[in-house]
Amino acid sequence: MSPMFASGGDAKQLALAIVTRAISLSSSSFIVPPFLITKMSTNCRRRLIRDFKRLSTDPPGGISGSPCPDNIMLWNAVIFGPAETPFEDGTFKLLLTFDESYPNKPPTVKFLSRMFHPNVYANGELCLDILQNRWSPTYDVAAILTSIQSLLHDPNPNSPANAEAAQLYRENMKEYVRRVKATVEESWLDPEEKAEMEGQESTSA
Repeated sequence: MSPMFASGGDAKQLALAIVTRAISLSSSSFIVPPFLITKMSTNCRRRLIRDFKRLSTDPPGGISGSPCPDNIMLWNAVIFGPAETPFEDGTFKLLLTFDESYPNKPPTVKFLSRMFHPNVYANGELCLDILQNRWSPTYDVAAILTSIQSLLHDPNPNSPANAEAAQLYRENMKEYVRRVKATVEESWLDPEEKAEMEGQESTSA
């Protein structure tokens, strides 16, 4: 199933629309949506319910996430670019895919938004230790997303998934920032605008 996200005309409107649609917050109580009540017998699904409750009622700043409407094993998430970084004002979309081994093993996480970052592969997957050899069952969805947010703030060019981005980060910060800003602006586009832009690029190539 392809994840759906709300869109808006500018960065702030888009951010508000995404958060409003992605997650429902309540300061006093949390109600498990009906679609999550089914098929909750496994440890994995019970844990995902708990993760969703925590992320809904006490979300860390700058992130949001929720399961797809008909599949608790697929989550849509959004990370807002951290302030005072080249990613500031970006609204970057991700997909988290869980299987029954969670939380003993991490989910598969990838950016759906195009990224230019030393630790993000061209296909959107991440080079992040807590999703690999340093995973712990104590980590939940909120911890995963905040770790990715931290990675946007502090890239690790010594463990590159994107060699070009890592080299520019070390040697040509001005060009690195320019490339990142291009992805920030692209993150504001709705799917139709993005498809039109990509079509124009392929025509001019």
